[in-house]
Amino acid sequence: MGATMSDSNPEVPAAATVDEAAAAAEPAPAPVSERAVDSDHVTVLEYEGKTLYILGTAHVSKASVEEVERLIEEIRPDTVCVELCEARFQALTDRERWKKLDIFEVIKGGKTLFLLANLAVGAYQRRLGAELGVQPGAELLAAVDKAQEVGAEVILADRDIHVTLKRTWGNLGFWKKTQLLGAVVGSLFSREQGEQVAIEDLKEKAHLSEMMAEFARVMPQVKEPLIDERDHYLVSMTREAPGERIVSVVGAGHAAGMAANLATPIDRRALEKIPPKKWWTGLLKWIIPALLIGAFYFGFQKEGPASFEQLVLAWVLPNSIAAAVLTALVGGTLASIVTAFIASPITSLNPLIGCGMVTGVVEAWRRKPTVEDAENINRDVQSFKGFFRNRFTRVLVVVVASTLGSAIGAWIGLGWVLTKVS
Repeated sequence: MGATMSDSNPEVPAAATVDEAAAAAEPAPAPVSERAVDSDHVTVLEYEGKTLYILGTAHVSKASVEEVERLIEEIRPDTVCVELCEARFQALTDRERWKKLDIFEVIKGGKTLFLLANLAVGAYQRRLGAELGVQPGAELLAAVDKAQEVGAEVILADRDIHVTLKRTWGNLGFWKKTQLLGAVVGSLFSREQGEQVAIEDLKEKAHLSEMMAEFARVMPQVKEPLIDERDHYLVSMTREAPGERIVSVVGAGHAAGMAANLATPIDRRALEKIPPKKWWTGLLKWIIPALLIGAFYFGFQKEGPASFEQLVLAWVLPNSIAAAVLTALVGGTLASIVTAFIASPITSLNPLIGCGMVTGVVEAWRRKPTVEDAENINRDVQSFKGFFRNRFTRVLVVVVASTLGSAIGAWIGLGWVLTKVS
């Protein structure tokens, strides 16, 4: 199984990155038939001599775990495809992963927001799973275990989670990104209660159609890379899987899209590309430094040293105060607050380093997160109090807060400077 699971790597030839159907000149559509089996959650499709059983599940459902095991036992497929990539599979199975996490590497690598988003979504799923008595992704792991038991090959059929997130993020404008971040943060502290009936309802076609239609209406930019593209990717991997009987275990929201695109030519290499940054986004980083230097030069030429000192003060004060205040509001240490106060006016002039990177290193040095903190992240992020009690997650919050405070202060400071030279 280990060798097969690495087939999600685009460099491995065992799973071609471009379907043969797409490489050839427009082949005739493959025959498709769809019929019900003993479960309303299973769609059976025929494709080029293969029988594909697509099982739509809920990721926090005991019933889904049982249904996965029952289907694989009954079908005894040649291959079982699961809606996981290598990174997500490791996250579900590697109980020691938090011990290996280096807080300094997270800060220096600019991965703070990504990690917080992962924690937020994971915390919501774990709370829901705890209420329902099942861990998130349990049905996917059950599929892997059952496949091994019956001697089936296992394929991790989903696109790499990092590619999906980057394509999703790159598809959003500023306001949509703000809206999405707000939703992610809100989910971290949401206390909504889950009910088994409601969870099972999510697998029903009528409920799913309504939910997907609403999702597409509210955030079409998110639905395309998060749902539609992965429907294509998952069905492409499933129909190329070896053997004549293939079971594909996926979230219920993907089943209809996979069936609809069974005969569609799909280029997985194109779906794995990270969108290049727009050329003007790099220039935006230099707007504040360029305007500020121009304003300082103009002010000095116009009024001399006295005016220059006023301009420096107009720049430094809002930068320093905003960064320090937000760092203090999230409970940063005194050393971090002072660091934010001093560093913000300087880092705001250098697009290559953010205030949060400097403040975060100081916060980590002062708090000294331990292995125990890392091990307890999953438990502590279940509550607001635990989130801020954990020294590891507290450092992450300080990084984000000081970065945001510095950005706010920079725009206020720039506006103040420009009004003084106008």
